[in-house]
Amino acid sequence: MAITLTDSAARRVRSYLEKRGGGLGLRLGVRRTGCSGFAYEVDYADETRSGDVVFEQHGVKVVVSRENLSFLDGTEVDFVSQGLNASFKFHNPNVKEECGCGESFTV
Repeated sequence: MAITLTDSAARRVRSYLEKRGGGLGLRLGVRRTGCSGFAYEVDYADETRSGDVVFEQHGVKVVVSRENLSFLDGTEVDFVSQGLNASFKFHNPNVKEECGCGESFTV
């Protein structure tokens, strides 16, 4: 099982952590919502909790709870800038379908 970060995503996380004044890394998860069932949750990780799994790539730690790992296994996290818009993009091989607005997905 693995979660990977592109170099672009890792640079963005490091930049956010530096501006914030610290942190362990990035916490990824999913929550039930939207028209297709699930949405990604992205937050800072300041600590690991019981049941967390930690991945590290390009010097950045990604923390995922074991209960969310089956939804995210194999996901590549990228950071993309297009014009004035910039956001994390998820390339998740577990996604079967996405809603039209792209905010939620089904596994």
